[in-house]
Amino acid sequence: MRIVVAEDLYLLRDGMVRLIEACGHQVVATAATGPETLAALLRWRPDVAVVDVRMPPTQSDEGLRAALAARREVPGLPVLILSQYVEQLYARELLADDAGGIGYFLKESVFDADQFIDALERVAAGGTAMDPAVITKLLSSGSSNRRLERLTEREHSVLSLMAEGLSNQAIAQRLFLSESAISKYTTSIFGKLGITDDDNNNRRVRAVLAYLNKP
Repeated sequence: MRIVVAEDLYLLRDGMVRLIEACGHQVVATAATGPETLAALLRWRPDVAVVDVRMPPTQSDEGLRAALAARREVPGLPVLILSQYVEQLYARELLADDAGGIGYFLKESVFDADQFIDALERVAAGGTAMDPAVITKLLSSGSSNRRLERLTEREHSVLSLMAEGLSNQAIAQRLFLSESAISKYTTSIFGKLGITDDDNNNRRVRAVLAYLNKP
């Protein structure tokens, strides 16, 4: 994969570059500010980008704004957002774009190499990759989505794990259920959410977005 890494902390940026390249992927550009990030994303149009939320010059939301601006120019440009904290406003703004290819991880998760590379690959493939801690925080604020209220407790559990980017097989292992049972749950979830697209991967992304992008 061709990857852009946007992070203003040198040690973390250099560590991610080394990790990514050690796993056989190519870092085509790095950036340390919001403007540099936007320029790199539009120039290289990478297979996936790793972008910090808070970057110079304002140290507020420069990285996220650059990612959103790039996705407006290149719809569906895969982006994995990194943040030191679970920042609900930023996460919801990213999730409001339903083109897929998005992720939101806490920086501490970068130290789990396998999890980080797996998240990058899933986002590059157009899927979602959400840090469990982010999901928990987003869900704690509640939901007014009536379709989501139709889901059973088990269906909520399945959809929460789907939001992490897990496959049906992985969800089955996590919940100690058969893969066929998980398949039935996902079909029920799609039906209750009114998602009828024949593309199963696209349906999974849309279901996850419906679950996480709550007012």
